[in-house]
Amino acid sequence: MIFSSPSPNIEVPEIPFTDYVMRRAGEFADKPAMIDGPSGRTLTYGELARDIKRVAAGLAQRDFGKGDVFAIYSSNLPEYAVIFQAVATVGGINTTINPLYTAGELAKQLNDSGARFLITVPPFLEKAREAAAKSGIEEIFVFGEAQGATPFADLLAAGGDPPAVKIDPREDLIALPYSSGTTGLPKGVMLTHHNLVANLCQVEGMQGFTGMDEHSSVLAVLPFFHIYGLVVIMCYGLANGSTIVTMPRFDMEEFLGTAQKYGITILPIVPPIVLGLVKHPAVDKFDLSKVSLIFCGAAPLGESLAREAGERLSCPVVQGYGMTEASPVTHLSAYADGQYSPGSIGKVIPNTEVKIVEIGTGKELGPNQEGELWIRGPQIMKGYLNRPQDTAEAIDADGWYHSGDVGLAREDGQFFIVDRVKELIKYKGMQVAPAELEAILLTHPAVMDAAVIPSPDEEAGEVPKAFVVLKGEATPEEIMSFVAEQVAPHKRIRRLEFVGEIPKSPSGKILRRLLIDKERAAGAAG
Repeated sequence: MIFSSPSPNIEVPEIPFTDYVMRRAGEFADKPAMIDGPSGRTLTYGELARDIKRVAAGLAQRDFGKGDVFAIYSSNLPEYAVIFQAVATVGGINTTINPLYTAGELAKQLNDSGARFLITVPPFLEKAREAAAKSGIEEIFVFGEAQGATPFADLLAAGGDPPAVKIDPREDLIALPYSSGTTGLPKGVMLTHHNLVANLCQVEGMQGFTGMDEHSSVLAVLPFFHIYGLVVIMCYGLANGSTIVTMPRFDMEEFLGTAQKYGITILPIVPPIVLGLVKHPAVDKFDLSKVSLIFCGAAPLGESLAREAGERLSCPVVQGYGMTEASPVTHLSAYADGQYSPGSIGKVIPNTEVKIVEIGTGKELGPNQEGELWIRGPQIMKGYLNRPQDTAEAIDADGWYHSGDVGLAREDGQFFIVDRVKELIKYKGMQVAPAELEAILLTHPAVMDAAVIPSPDEEAGEVPKAFVVLKGEATPEEIMSFVAEQVAPHKRIRRLEFVGEIPKSPSGKILRRLLIDKERAAGAAG
């Protein structure tokens, strides 16, 4: 059967994304839109709208325009919203990049996306310059000032209005974040203006979900390079007149202090931070009484942890569900009118259809039957950049996106995620592709074969664990350090076990499920 939303379908306007996000800027011209948490530096809605136009004009003066790709390699700060919307205004495409990426990882994304320009912050400039030298980057910009890069202020100093650009919302891309999808290496996810406008409208149209509005102050500690931080926090908040307080990195006491200082009302976070709110002794030292909603996403949150956090902070802890390929939201927890169901990812949002199908056969299943979630709606990506085969495997001929997640739906429409078909590891809500780590492991001179799986971890949710077949001498620590030097911190192998062989199918495919089952059994026995 097909599950649809309990909320009625909504109309999605055929307009550019920036027009939608900044629709209330005039109404809230003097209200803080973006605040830098550590310094208090503030951009009002009026200033934000002004700066977007100025930077768009500066980009146009450099002949950056429709279809060109701009790479954002930065931690969270107010100007992230400026550059993202300015690029969109001139018809450009933003590729958002994890600022903790190594120069090698950064260069891969720059080359794959075809980025022309890159912006970063001074601490990451050295890596940015190294990666730019190995790519087609024409100019590096920096927020603030640093030798060897053009100050962001130069773009702001441009005179005049940006040129009028005709945007086809359903065809023209605005964002190119990278995701591993259900398997394999990171791929560029092609998101159109219509995808993102639709998703904001869908969230706003979800009955029983009271999200962000002009009275909300929202803490943005989750990174803007990630689709959750970018769309659900920054863009959804701005579209509804909220004040977004940015943090460049997560530290529990700084997080709590910032929430207290700015009277934060909404905390969009991930399960490891929820765990911290339950267990960290520092929580009792801060006044979080204004927090009225904790919203959790990016990885499953257990019912008991959700309840404990809600009791400690005296507010609902609700979940949503989605993925980069869905812009990202497909499910939301309605918590008004007694609908609150801790542990559930919620119900289907408007204009979205979901099927639960039997793995391997695609047979449609009914309530309380576990299967893979297939999703269809206007928020589903256009496809993977330059990867037609991967796109065809992810989105079938009838438009269903095969999520790779295993779940079930109760008769009341509440959905639960119970497992994962796809091979991804979710470390603190961040994607880690086993294939990427396996490829690096196989370059170590002492490694003959390797497989990487998710290993359960209370704090991180999952950590990468490697099973390694040796052909020379090496310690687990040596091999883990070898990998750590080449990847961002969230991708580091945290556990390693030497084995005699890696289980494989007759065709040579790693039988990862056997290793996962073995790991779970060992954990249960321990």
